Amino acid sequence: MWLWALLPVCLAVFGTAGIWTVFAVAVTNGSVNLTEGFPYISQCGTYNPQSCLFSQICNICSVLALWIVVIRFQQVRDFGNHGKANIASIVLGFISSLGISLIGNFQQSVLMNIHLLGAFLAFFIGLAYFWVQLFLTYRAQPSQNRCCVGAARTTCCILCTILVIVMAVLHNTGHPSGAAVCEWALVMLFFCLFGLFAAEFRHIDCHQLTVQKQALGHGHSPATLEMNGCVG
Repeated sequence: MWLWALLPVCLAVFGTAGIWTVFAVAVTNGSVNLTEGFPYISQCGTYNPQSCLFSQICNICSVLALWIVVIRFQQVRDFGNHGKANIASIVLGFISSLGISLIGNFQQSVLMNIHLLGAFLAFFIGLAYFWVQLFLTYRAQPSQNRCCVGAARTTCCILCTILVIVMAVLHNTGHPSGAAVCEWALVMLFFCLFGLFAAEFRHIDCHQLTVQKQALGHGHSPATLEMNGCVG
């Protein structure tokens, strides 16, 4: 069903609009001063009231990302490509989604170590997840859009890898503004990578969740919940 293609698009649009809203609020109320340099995303979301908004945005994005990870895992599995790469994808996806939540709920001004752990999981493990998805793009179905999606995903993954390296170098060599610009660009590309799942998700046929399947075989009252939506 094409409606499932809206899920990754919603994540991309919501996440992009959300963090730029946090940036706008932080600049407006003077929490960050652009004359002193371009701020990290986390700096914009450190102080009230935008810290509350930042936490909610990260939590919602974390849930949506996790949902996408699970659906994509099941879709690849249903097409008979349930190999080590697909298993690695769901593990990496779970870990990186956790990182997004940690970033939003443990601001750098409160618990810096946990915040940095969340950033590592979100950026580095998240990047590994998208490289695995790039591999699956050429190994798993559906493949109708393989040329376009593969090229776009390859470009984004390469750019993200470059940005991660440059960001780390600039941060460690005392150039925080340059590192912050790389961070913002990296996050925008991550949202683009999530949005690309719309190409695969538009081929989803249906989704069925069954509760207490064993009871149906013993003459008990059906306890089945069915939802239109995903797997296919």
